[in-house]
Amino acid sequence: MGSTADRIKDIGPQPQSFDIERATKENTNYRSVAWSGRYLQVTLMSIPAGGDIGLEAHAETDQFLRLDAGSGRVQMGAAKDKLTFEREVSDGWCVHVPAWTWHNITNIGATPMQVYALYAPAHHTPDKVQATAAAAEADKDDEPAAWSVQPKHAPDKHG
Repeated sequence: MGSTADRIKDIGPQPQSFDIERATKENTNYRSVAWSGRYLQVTLMSIPAGGDIGLEAHAETDQFLRLDAGSGRVQMGAAKDKLTFEREVSDGWCVHVPAWTWHNITNIGATPMQVYALYAPAHHTPDKVQATAAAAEADKDDEPAAWSVQPKHAPDKHG
C-alpha cells in the first residue's frame, strides 16, 4: 500500500468496495484518503512507534477510528489541557470522537500503529496522500471537495 501503484484510489462519491483491514495494514503513509463521499470520508493511517496522530479538535466533525495493528493510548477531553478520558487500545479496538472534542492517539508499541478513520462530514482532500505527520502539518492544500456537504463552522483546532 505504500506506493501509489498499489494503494486504494479514492474515486469520490461513487460505489466502492475493498478489503479495509488489508489496506489499513499495508498502508505505510501517515495519511492516505481511501474514499470520499458527500457526507463521509475514509482515511488510512500509519503511526510510527512513539508517534501520534496529533492533538486536535474537529469542529462539527464526528470521527470513528479503528486499530488494525499496533497499540496506542487514547486521550480525549473538552479542552486541550483537560484530557479526562484515557484508554489503552490495540488491534480490533475502536475510538469514537464526538465533534469539538480534543483528542490524540499515541503509538505506545514497538511497531507501527495501523488505523483507519471515518470522518463525517469529509475532512480531507479526496485521494490525498501525506507520507509523514510533518508533511500533513505543512500541507496547506488539504480541504474537502467542493461537492462534499460541509457545515458552516469554525476551523479545527490543533494543540
